[in-house]
Amino acid sequence: MTTHDALAERGTVAKARPARPGRRGPRWTPWLYLAPALVVLGGLLVYPIYQLGLISLLKYTQAQVSGGEPTTFEGFGNYATLFADEQFWQVLVTTVVFAAACVISTLAVGCALAVLLTRVRAVPRLALMVAALGAWATPAVTGSTVWLLLFDPDFGPVNRLLGLGDHSWTYGRFSAFTLVLLEVVWCSFPFVMVTVYAGIRAVPSEVLEAAALDGASQWRIWRSVLAPMLRPILVVVTIQSVIWDFKLFTQIYVMTNGGGIAGQNLVLNVYAYQKAFAASQYSLGSAIGVVMLVILLGVTLVYLWLLRRQGEEL
Repeated sequence: MTTHDALAERGTVAKARPARPGRRGPRWTPWLYLAPALVVLGGLLVYPIYQLGLISLLKYTQAQVSGGEPTTFEGFGNYATLFADEQFWQVLVTTVVFAAACVISTLAVGCALAVLLTRVRAVPRLALMVAALGAWATPAVTGSTVWLLLFDPDFGPVNRLLGLGDHSWTYGRFSAFTLVLLEVVWCSFPFVMVTVYAGIRAVPSEVLEAAALDGASQWRIWRSVLAPMLRPILVVVTIQSVIWDFKLFTQIYVMTNGGGIAGQNLVLNVYAYQKAFAASQYSLGSAIGVVMLVILLGVTLVYLWLLRRQGEEL
């Protein structure tokens, strides 16, 4: 074999070999694309959180704001004062229970209406969608005011329809919380409904038809077929609902006039507002904000862990 033939054979073999994939760029290349967003998030989130944590470690009241007294470093003294306050623990328990009730009610209503959307015709489905999105788009202050008017003891139509006379829904602790819960569910269920409805539409119809042919009821189809297949979506809407309802402020503040009679309807966000601005104890208000941040951060980490456990890429 001549040298020319050997070179030609090598060239043929080289062409037959599959081409190697191109080399990947540096690992820091994706961070270049994320840099603008990270800068914005740093300015909008990191610096305020830093200031919140810093103020929670200082003695910072109206005297320090006005310059009458110097600002002093208290360390974790504000947290010790906060944790020794019995009202703080009562408000924390109330917030957790009320947020759980809101989340469960919102998920129940949203999932039920999502299933209903798959059962009705186009016109009723469109009407329900428009009405739900209208509730979702209504500002919290406006929605809270409208609900107060509906349940007004003197002029509200609800008491007249139920024959309750001049019953005040915001006077009692549990009735006030019930009224706020109804408003929260009303303005929150559209997100759950639309998200779960989109997930149901993505489920193959053959699966649902097979379950129906096997004699499964609608509840059994939801519990044994749809719910397992929609688990990633349900996890997302649940965690987001927990975050939204745990830091509830507007509805409680507007509908109970700042926390109810003698603070009977206080939640953590309103409690922090009262400490910071009504009592001018800005350091205690900041400490409550840090506690809420830590709790919600824990909820977020649980959310990410659940996604990772289900095989989702983070």
